[in-house]
Amino acid sequence: MPRIAGVDLPLNKRVEYGLTAIYGIGLSTARKIVLECQVDPSKKIKDLTDDEVTRIRKIIESEYRVEGALRADIAANIKRLIDIGSYRGIRHKIGLPVRGQRTRTNARTRKGKRKTVAVSKGAVGEKK
Repeated sequence: MPRIAGVDLPLNKRVEYGLTAIYGIGLSTARKIVLECQVDPSKKIKDLTDDEVTRIRKIIESEYRVEGALRADIAANIKRLIDIGSYRGIRHKIGLPVRGQRTRTNARTRKGKRKTVAVSKGAVGEKK
């Protein structure tokens, strides 16, 4: 089973789709890598030779930030925004959407499960 950048690639997928299992490599980047390595893109990962896997591994290690290094960079960028107190940093800190989305409705992914606010019975129908 080929292992690149600490990730076991899925054996039954084509090379260009299998490479997308690596964090930081999408389909367009995977296609560039396959072209640069001169590997047949329709080939399955299980059919790759050791030489082809080595070429792919070298290109990924030399030209792309993937997996742990990329995650660390993203975390450092978010920490920097929080430390300088920017608007985006504050939104990250309190767990609200960062890119201008509305929060009156939706935004459940960032805000979490709904917290229902109950009204006491005395206050609902009370008249003086």
